[in-house]
Amino acid sequence: MDHDRGSTQHVAFHMEDIANVIKEEEEEEVEKEEDEKDHEGEDDQRMPFTANGRPGPRETGDERDQLPFLKARQGRYSVISAPGFTLSSRPSFGGMSSRPSFGGLSSRQSFQGLSSRPSMASLRSSISRVHSELYPERGSFVAFRLGHSLADIAPLARKMYIITQVLAALSVSMGSMAVGFTAAYTSPALASLDAAANATLDALNITLDGTNDTANATLEALSSTLTVTEEQKSWIGSLMPLSALIGSILGGYLVDALGRKMVILLCGPPFIVAYILIGSSINVMMIYVGRVLGGLCVGLLTLTLPVYLSETVQPEIRGILGLLPTTFGNAGILLCFLVGSHVSWWVLAYVGAIVPLVFTTMMCFVPETPRWYISKDRVEDARSALQWLRGSFNDVEFELEAIQINYEMSSQTSSSLMDVFTRRHIRPFLLSMGLMLIQQLSGINAVIFYTVDIFEMSGSTISGHLSTIIVGVVNLLATFVANAVIDKVGRKVLVYISSALMVVSLLALGSFFHVREKAENLPADHVDAEWWAATIESISWLPLVSFMIYVIAFSLGWGPIPWLFMGEALPAKVRGPAASMVTALNWTCTFVITKTFPGLVQKLGPSIVFFMFSSIMVLGSFYAVFLVPETKGKMLEEIEEELSGRKDHGNRSRKISTVSGLNMK
Repeated sequence: MDHDRGSTQHVAFHMEDIANVIKEEEEEEVEKEEDEKDHEGEDDQRMPFTANGRPGPRETGDERDQLPFLKARQGRYSVISAPGFTLSSRPSFGGMSSRPSFGGLSSRQSFQGLSSRPSMASLRSSISRVHSELYPERGSFVAFRLGHSLADIAPLARKMYIITQVLAALSVSMGSMAVGFTAAYTSPALASLDAAANATLDALNITLDGTNDTANATLEALSSTLTVTEEQKSWIGSLMPLSALIGSILGGYLVDALGRKMVILLCGPPFIVAYILIGSSINVMMIYVGRVLGGLCVGLLTLTLPVYLSETVQPEIRGILGLLPTTFGNAGILLCFLVGSHVSWWVLAYVGAIVPLVFTTMMCFVPETPRWYISKDRVEDARSALQWLRGSFNDVEFELEAIQINYEMSSQTSSSLMDVFTRRHIRPFLLSMGLMLIQQLSGINAVIFYTVDIFEMSGSTISGHLSTIIVGVVNLLATFVANAVIDKVGRKVLVYISSALMVVSLLALGSFFHVREKAENLPADHVDAEWWAATIESISWLPLVSFMIYVIAFSLGWGPIPWLFMGEALPAKVRGPAASMVTALNWTCTFVITKTFPGLVQKLGPSIVFFMFSSIMVLGSFYAVFLVPETKGKMLEEIEEELSGRKDHGNRSRKISTVSGLNMK
């Protein structure tokens, strides 16, 4: 293509053309006059940029060495041009006009085959063609796809600034630590209650010497000990997931009405009160109230934390920072097990009150999410929040424009709960529900909750406290591995590995218990009795190894990925109610599975139950392979576009990062 340096042709476009939403046309004569006025003195305002985002020469000897120019207008980059080709825009929304015109032509005329109402595909194709002909060695420069097209227009090779994003991620992750501590509290607390009750009964068996002092001391010890029945124990354990279910349902409305940050902040005081109630309990009812209150906070936080992180963290590091809540949640579990092995149940409750105090304090110093501010038409607050998150020296206008465009598109019609089930939103919602369902049907909560019982069934000599600590350590270490590799290998690869290892480990556990059951059912004088006993002895290591592999595999993929995917994939318009329903499903499954697991083991035997879990994970593998898309490195708006079916797969132009120069080493 020959390019005339003396004349620069202008192709004006409107932001909403990219979104394929065009407003009513104005009078042609009025528009032509405004267009001429807007383009006055344009040549003097252009700013050349080089490939790394720094100012470069306006002109060189070789035409191909000239990178596109950006024009600064009122603090926003609104024009990108190359020799013989310029895109310009006129002020209105975000500095853009409500109408397109092409090089001063009538709105009903066309320019190079583009009508006055160009489609996204035609705009993208024409612009990419011009750039490809100018710079064939660089590939396509402009990717006009919803949500990141504005970011892709400019060469955004800027120094990455993630300190504030890490601070935000750490703040919400401390909330996840409180969730993990609360989920793990039942196991050491009930063991402590049993130990205290047994100690009191031992005191009653002391041979009294007939003195009133000894009798009174024994009666005082009995009255000061809180005793619980087996039925009460089951309610202490199950009230938390039940109330978490309620909290997750309420959270769908609250995160949209009050904001993500405010919901997290509001969970702090009730969490603290819940643990104080439990620690100072003089009867079981006080423990019940504390568990219900804590469960409500757990439900709210498990819904809100992934949404907050997905809306504040850049795509390049969203995987790493998005797994921090899972890591801290596992750290909370381990902390509870470690402390619980040395202190009584009421002291453990007071320790639990410290964690929500920490995350509440930290959350006071981080901003609300920019996307929530945009949803409330608080653009300046959104800009300030985004500037805080991306660093004061980084330009956030392109990302802010992308968020605004996506929200304007999604908010053209009123939002309601039924919008979740519309054609545009149903796919990401069902994918999130499916991932969460498979996560719970893998049996993880049943296995974790009944760790001691499983080790006892296998004949292991490992103590209950030690077994829970081993599980906690392995769980935490595996999550660190996932953190290190998720943004390098992607979400789906981790799910593949996780599925394969979980299938194998569950099959191994089921096989061990099958052999054990068969050996136990043989008569003592059976000819093969000794052989079966020797076989079980030779594979006595298998339950522990299989159990550890199972926990590691879950922590690598099926543990964190469903939560991360929920925050990434659910569309902005229905993110609150959709996340609420997905989280509610999680807690419903948690309650049902933990309640039914002992009965299933008793009726079917542990081998059948573990074989059943293994079969479910085989189905989960196919689900992840064929239905779940990869979200690594994509902006939320791009993910939403792809899952809603609006992505133009015919033009796979190169995606430019929202912040270039990212060093993941």
